[in-house]
Amino acid sequence: QVQLVESGGGLVQAGDSLRLSCAASGRTFSSYAMGWFRQAPGKEREFVAALRWSSKNIYYTYYADSVKGRFTISSDNAKNTVYLQMNRLKPEDTAVYYCAADRSGTYNPSKGSTGFDYWGQGTQVTVSS
Repeated sequence: QVQLVESGGGLVQAGDSLRLSCAASGRTFSSYAMGWFRQAPGKEREFVAALRWSSKNIYYTYYADSVKGRFTISSDNAKNTVYLQMNRLKPEDTAVYYCAADRSGTYNPSKGSTGFDYWGQGTQVTVSS
């Protein structure tokens, strides 16, 4: 079992930056694929970014088109933490952001959120115009 706890959300202005953190406990997650999703009011949960390990210190990253070039997903295995650095935030980025873990480690984009086994409680990000 893996427990995920997000932090770092808040209220910012358009153009600002935020860094979200997702701390994992219970088991080390170095072999898991990790992802970030978000859900805005009245909308479905959508994919933001994912990370899949290739070897011990190398991973591949994947991004939604809407955040590519602005957001960066990264991992610090020593801290069992995955991050989402969000730059040049826009009002349309406003949502609850969720961290998720895929125990298979493979990350299959076609599965979307159903490919992830563990979820955090979410952290609110609000971007004002």
